[in-house]
Amino acid sequence: MLYDTSPSATILDLARKLGVLRVRDLTSRGIHPEYLRRLCRQGLMVRTGRGLYMAADADISEHHTLAQAAKMVPHGIVCLLSALRFHDIGTQNPHEVWMALERTSARPCIEYPSLRVVRFSGQALTEGVKEHVIEGVTVKVTSPARTVADCFKYRNKIGLDVALEALKECRRNRRCEIDDLWRYAKLCRVANIMRPYLEAMSA
Repeated sequence: MLYDTSPSATILDLARKLGVLRVRDLTSRGIHPEYLRRLCRQGLMVRTGRGLYMAADADISEHHTLAQAAKMVPHGIVCLLSALRFHDIGTQNPHEVWMALERTSARPCIEYPSLRVVRFSGQALTEGVKEHVIEGVTVKVTSPARTVADCFKYRNKIGLDVALEALKECRRNRRCEIDDLWRYAKLCRVANIMRPYLEAMSA
């Protein structure tokens, strides 16, 4: 059997494998971006953001912007309100992608999707982070327990009511164990703040 190895066929194959394509994915393979533009004009590829493309027949999930953000900022970690939305905890539906970055890393210069950047370092950056595949893109997201602790840490930015809602729903739906909540409460240095709520739930 003969396979089509033309640049256009290679682009479509890459789009199906990677989910979200960047121009650099093509140039690194020696493919000129003009082939991508032709496929867009033919309706075989669609531009989903600045420098981001997908196959026209690709399935777009409700977490599409998370896949786009992870493609643009692969070292970033989806956290706080965006992580709550991903885990279907609470009622938050942020219009920005909340993303954690290492304290010394440069802020990403991207127009879309809109990012809300918070800074972590050491274990506070790496602990309680899981990888998920969304539209073919590997996306790092804080776990439910870690996300709740982060919400208490950033309660002045997102509101204590949001943190409490997340904690109550997380426990009510058994999305995490009390021990995990204690662990991340200590890691995020909010154990004293979370203590009365956790103790009330454990009583």
